[in-house]
Amino acid sequence: MVENITRESGIIYEFNEMNEPIATVKSGTTLRIETYDCFKNQIVSEGMELVDLDWNQINPATGPIYVEEACPGDVLKVSIHAIEIESQGVMLVGPDLGVMGKFIKQMTAKILPIENDKILFNDLQLPLNKMIGVIGVAPSGKGINCGTPGPHGGNMDNKMVTQGATMYFPVAVEGALFGLGDFHAAMGDGEVSISGVEVAGAATVTLEVIKGVTVEQPMLENEQSFTQIASALTLDEASKIATQLMIHRLVEQTHMTVSEMTMLMSAVGQLEICQVVDPLVTVRFVVPKWLLTQLAITLI
Repeated sequence: MVENITRESGIIYEFNEMNEPIATVKSGTTLRIETYDCFKNQIVSEGMELVDLDWNQINPATGPIYVEEACPGDVLKVSIHAIEIESQGVMLVGPDLGVMGKFIKQMTAKILPIENDKILFNDLQLPLNKMIGVIGVAPSGKGINCGTPGPHGGNMDNKMVTQGATMYFPVAVEGALFGLGDFHAAMGDGEVSISGVEVAGAATVTLEVIKGVTVEQPMLENEQSFTQIASALTLDEASKIATQLMIHRLVEQTHMTVSEMTMLMSAVGQLEICQVVDPLVTVRFVVPKWLLTQLAITLI
C-alpha cells in the first residue's frame, strides 16, 4: 500500500536538520507526495499584480520525511516511479532575473493550459517533460534554502530527475529528512528564464537506505546512463567537480589509471548543463550504461 503525503501535511523553505518531520517511514517505503508549484500556487491569472506575490513563499518542498534507518555517511536511494501534474502551468520572467533579465522591463507571468499531454503556449503545442526541480536531504549544520542546490540536492533543476530515474543522496543527518517540490511540466537545459513550466503535482517514490556506500554529491541513474551531479558558483567549477568525482569513482572500480579513464571519458562521457540561474549553477556528467556493462562494474 502506498502512503499518501499531502502538501497540507507540511512544507519547508529550507533543508535544515532542525525541521520537524511530517512523517516517519522505514527504509523501502513507497510514498505518494503532493506538492505546490514553486510559487505556492499564488499565480492564478496573467493579469494579477505580480508585486503582490509573497516572495517568502517561493520554492516550497513537501517534507521533511524522516527515514528511520538513515544515518550520517549512508546513501538515500530515491526511486521515482511516477510524476503526476495538474492541468495548468505557469511561467514568469522579470527584470534582472535569469539570463535575459537585463533586457526585460517588467515582471510578466504566462498561464499555460495542459491538455492531452501537451502544453499550450500561444498557438504552439509543447511536449511534456515532467520533472522534479527540488529534491534532496538536510545538510548538517546551517540550513540551505530550497532555491539553492548543493551536495544535499536541493534546487538542481535537472531535467533527468523524472519518472524512471533513481537518485542517490549523501545522508548528513539522522533520518535524512527528505523533501521534494518545484515540479515542471517541461524545462529546457539551463532553465534560462529562471522558471520552467511550473506546476503542482504529486510524485510516487520509494525511499531506501544504502549502507556501506558513500557519495559526495547527488548521483542519478536511469535505464541508459549513470550521472554525477554537482553544483558550484561557476560552471567551470561545477564541471570540474562532476567530472573529477565521476572519473575517480570509475578508477576505483577498474584497473585503469587516471590517465586512461580521463581519455575514455573524453571519448564517451557527456558533460551537460542542468541550470544556470540559481545561486549555484548545476551540471551533470553522464556515463552510458553500455560502457559500464563492458567494464563489468556498477557505480553504486
